[in-house]
Amino acid sequence: MSTPTINIPGYLVGTWDIDPVHSDVSITARHFVVSKVRGAFGDYEGQIVTAENPLDSKVTATIKAESIDTHQQQRDDHIRSADFLDVENFPTISFVSTGIRAAGGDFELDGDLTLHGVTKQVTLNLEVAGFGPDPYGGNRVGFSASTAINRKDFDIRFNATIEGTGGAVVSDKLEIKLEIEAVLQKG
Repeated sequence: MSTPTINIPGYLVGTWDIDPVHSDVSITARHFVVSKVRGAFGDYEGQIVTAENPLDSKVTATIKAESIDTHQQQRDDHIRSADFLDVENFPTISFVSTGIRAAGGDFELDGDLTLHGVTKQVTLNLEVAGFGPDPYGGNRVGFSASTAINRKDFDIRFNATIEGTGGAVVSDKLEIKLEIEAVLQKG
């Protein structure tokens, strides 16, 4: 079986550090059945190692769970509590890739997501935004990725029902979206 040829314009082999100033890690949950609430994590780090064969590339990332920000302090405090993220007992969320494969013109990135002390395999839909030089003599790469998880799979079970409708206050489904910019390590 032959390995597919992957052609990514400007592709560079190396180790890339995620630039949190120019990246975004966000989640969305349905609230009161009728709307969506968005939040972003502000404190995270990670590395992308691009290999000669792009399908052999690797990703690792760690997020500080307490850095969630939904623009409403009371809600943020509740999300940090034992009802949801339980940041005292589970201060980090991590992702370690286990494989990548071509999917049409984009990719699927498989990996182990550890959230709330539970590790599950997830697949991220991955788009390569591009590789290119920056004005500081370095190189940058950009990726967009998304997936959806069921929070109950990660033992996050708190919920309340809406009186009269029986609908959930917070959905079980969480949408995860990543906009990642990374800088090539020099050396």
